[in-house]
Amino acid sequence: MMVTNAASGPSAPEGRGCVSRAPGLPEGFARTFTSRHVDVGDVRLHAVTGGEGPALLLHAGWPQAWYAWRLLMPALARDFRVVALDPRGVGESGKPVDGYDTGTLASDAVALMAALGHERFSMVGHDVGMWVGYALAADHPGRIDRLAVAEAAIPGLSPSPPLHSSRETNDRLWHFAFNRLSGLNEDLVRGREDLFFGHQFATKAAKPLPDHAVRHYVDTLAEDPAALRSSFEFYRALDTTVAQNERRRARRLELPVLAIGGGENLGEGVGATMRLAADDVETAVIPGCGHYPAEETPDEMLTVLRSFLMPDGLSRPPGGPGAR
Repeated sequence: MMVTNAASGPSAPEGRGCVSRAPGLPEGFARTFTSRHVDVGDVRLHAVTGGEGPALLLHAGWPQAWYAWRLLMPALARDFRVVALDPRGVGESGKPVDGYDTGTLASDAVALMAALGHERFSMVGHDVGMWVGYALAADHPGRIDRLAVAEAAIPGLSPSPPLHSSRETNDRLWHFAFNRLSGLNEDLVRGREDLFFGHQFATKAAKPLPDHAVRHYVDTLAEDPAALRSSFEFYRALDTTVAQNERRRARRLELPVLAIGGGENLGEGVGATMRLAADDVETAVIPGCGHYPAEETPDEMLTVLRSFLMPDGLSRPPGGPGAR
């Protein structure tokens, strides 16, 4: 496996999603964090790394990228070696035609961490990252110490809502069926990325995301047809993911799990989902937060994560890596 830093080598990340070009990063961000590419099997993955301490993998959801964690990363880097991942199909990572089931995505993440020298790590996953976190903990239990997940139901684990569900449920989940279409959705969304993805952010956030962040996500998807296609592939692979999750349910997770819900979105539902699969589940509900806790309520999100990831309360003193 080849690992390449942002500052050197022919494969150094140069797109809008690398640290040197991403907009609105916290002051001094680039002094701590570096973009790099790692070749893993059939795909080249992009990760942003920095900090010192035990390894911590951050995996964002649809339709976001590593950038979703930017407000938390400097503080987390005081105590952890942070690895914020663009999974296959996302941001500066490669966009192969297949491999978007959660078993493959989890294997990608494990291989990435191994290539970076991390045989064991903790993980935080949001949305699709929650799907992947469950798969990783179930398929690779010897690799992960603690798992925090946020704001998702898990297909094949969570009960499926009826086709004719309430308006509220339909407004929250209609994109699942739409995103699984074969090709038609690209035709309908292309040239209307502002409308489609902008609607997702506007309706699922209780506190609006900054305009520059929404613009960054939308422009990344609009500028590359492969990025738009790949954004739907996580959903087109759901038949495979559901079958995998039905098998995973046979063995319950034993590691500590933190389930985080936005008080204005899934709330306690995240914990209810994880208790279907795990024995040691702690729940945190963030008041006034919608679907994007790392961006809507970063201070509150950081508080619950640090309490869970560092249960002994130990922390490096101020002024360490990532301190601001």
